[in-house]
Amino acid sequence: MARALIIGGGIGGLTAAVALHRRGWQVTVLERAASLEPVGAGISLAPNGQRALDVIGLGDPVRELAAWQGPGGLRTPGGRWLARTDSAATARRFGSTLVLLHRATLIDRLRAELPQDAVRVDSPAELTDPGGTTRPATVTTTAGEEQADLVVGADGINSQVRRALFPDHPGTVYAGFTTWRCVVPSAGREFAPHETWGRGRLWGSQPLKDGRIYAYAAAAVPAGGSAPDSELAELRRVFGGWHQPIPAILDAAAPEDVLRNDVRYVKQPLPAYHRGRVALLGDAAHAMPPSLGQGGNQAIEDAVVLAHHTPGEAELGLALAAYTRDRLPRTMDVVRRSVRTGRATTVRSRAGVMVRDTVIAGVGRFGGSVMLRSFDGVLDWQPPERTYAARPESH
Repeated sequence: MARALIIGGGIGGLTAAVALHRRGWQVTVLERAASLEPVGAGISLAPNGQRALDVIGLGDPVRELAAWQGPGGLRTPGGRWLARTDSAATARRFGSTLVLLHRATLIDRLRAELPQDAVRVDSPAELTDPGGTTRPATVTTTAGEEQADLVVGADGINSQVRRALFPDHPGTVYAGFTTWRCVVPSAGREFAPHETWGRGRLWGSQPLKDGRIYAYAAAAVPAGGSAPDSELAELRRVFGGWHQPIPAILDAAAPEDVLRNDVRYVKQPLPAYHRGRVALLGDAAHAMPPSLGQGGNQAIEDAVVLAHHTPGEAELGLALAAYTRDRLPRTMDVVRRSVRTGRATTVRSRAGVMVRDTVIAGVGRFGGSVMLRSFDGVLDWQPPERTYAARPESH
């Protein structure tokens, strides 16, 4: 049986493990953290990501976790609606609506599809030889060297695997804004999901199925900053005067709930998403701003496309070249779209904000379908095969 080592136990790495396992590979996930408890908060699974999960039999279980089936939209800091969206319109155009869930929920679902011994936590790994036509790839772990017919680099935005494969690539660049994320208990009131766009600032509030709230924020600030007291205190200073439910959500949060990260992305495309017997996926290959909510969705797409092209180790070089041809143009297009959207959301000048909000409000008068058309080419993606896992295998 051909063996695959997956470096990184996040959503992309685990999806790749499940997809390859379904295709008959012996898989081992090497995760450097002491547990699979994800660093992060919520994730938005879009119709394209859901269709990718359909391939491994997890699309419908995820759709059942959809929390909101009504309207939402974009607001100003004072609370005025700039544009309204509707989940039913999204479903009509793209086949399903967005599903917001905690990252831990998806991690648990994916982990349950793998053999018990397939995931090794507290296992940092380093690619030391990408392998070739006649030799396996080599990975160095705390237990020693391990060899595999295929190595998947799913080790995130600061990927060691990417640096090993393409040492001359400049890596990521700062997107011009930082983000905060948290999941909090119910703020005591029901509300429509929304994003609120201000001057160089953004806030999003999204209800989850279990009653908790996923909140996220962004601000155009210099890289490397941190609050002098706590990030929650910073959020209260910046967003505490915005419309409800934002102040109520901040009141429900605890300082330890808030994560802050500078947003970085891959501006210069990699030469390929593979070399030797190694493939890159997710942020390791094409880190992008979160402005379209596509980072996790693109990683999931990567995983099922990689498995589609690698039903076994035969002709692996040709298979990985096909993977690059499928994924590199698409993912870099999504990166560029995400960058443009991020710039629009964090416009800092008064004149720029006025023009942006006027355009959005004008488009909104024609209904949500006009805004939805901007997602054509992203949310309407179809996997290369419908399914090879109608139901999970026993293990």
